Amino acid sequence: MNTEVANSKDHYPSRVKPQPEFLERTDPVVYGSSEDGPLTAGQLNHFERDGFLILPAFFSQEEIDACNAELARLKESAATRKRSEAIVEPDCDELRSLFAIHHAEISPFFSEVAQDERIAGMVMQILDSEVYLHQSRVNLKPGFAGKEFYWHSDFETWHVEDGMPRMRAISCSLLLTDNYEFNAPLMLMPGSHRKYVSCVGETPEDHYLTSLQKQELGIPDKDSLRELVDEHGIIQGEGPAGTLVLFDCNTMHGSNGNITPFPRSNLFFVYNSVWNQLDEPFGQKKYRPEFIASRKYCEPVSQQAVNYSLQ
Repeated sequence: MNTEVANSKDHYPSRVKPQPEFLERTDPVVYGSSEDGPLTAGQLNHFERDGFLILPAFFSQEEIDACNAELARLKESAATRKRSEAIVEPDCDELRSLFAIHHAEISPFFSEVAQDERIAGMVMQILDSEVYLHQSRVNLKPGFAGKEFYWHSDFETWHVEDGMPRMRAISCSLLLTDNYEFNAPLMLMPGSHRKYVSCVGETPEDHYLTSLQKQELGIPDKDSLRELVDEHGIIQGEGPAGTLVLFDCNTMHGSNGNITPFPRSNLFFVYNSVWNQLDEPFGQKKYRPEFIASRKYCEPVSQQAVNYSLQ
């Protein structure tokens, strides 16, 4: 394992200049090799090239049914909806996201899912490092009501607002429902992870209070997005329930609003290298809450088999 500790130099400045600009990525995409874990050399090359992997039927139908049963329990809980970790849609009372679902006090079940050795093994292979959970949530796109998530690089926000030093983190999206091409699936730009879009605008205090409902700062300008799309195109991360999408922290992604009757739900886990833990935020003084960016609970994810039966 690589034990080089990230330093506090700002390698990826953003929201500091009046004009946007592209910065070259200076960090590796794949740190490990095919001998280090379950992914083949071909899969690692694919991740290196595109910045993501789409793995159909990664979880069984029985496991997905158990996940959806737990999600239904959380959605029906009035106490859960009153938690600060619960985010509702900006135009209605529908639940948009529930954060920190890997915390046992919110969901012991999803806490175990987050430690699944099949997922952790791939992530540690790519990052060549022990990892911890930087963030977790369930994203919901209710039928007729689910709003869009605008194009963004997660790393830009985690770097500027949380102090994540380097690009050594992986996002994992587990599809709990069928994600069709028409019910607002995740969209990704293959190859976009190799450039960093420095954004424009000063970060206001407590920006997260509005950005978690609708992000309007820390998003690329239209000209930069047009250039990225012209160069890389767009892939939809669609697939049946049980599909797993792994993507690099700097991969440009987003999703449209869901105007169909078909709801869309995804579990979302962010695994960060233990050698890439958060420093002082690069664009603000105040830390975002622990449920958005973990600073206290950075123990490595344990490798253990998990039984998803709810009995």
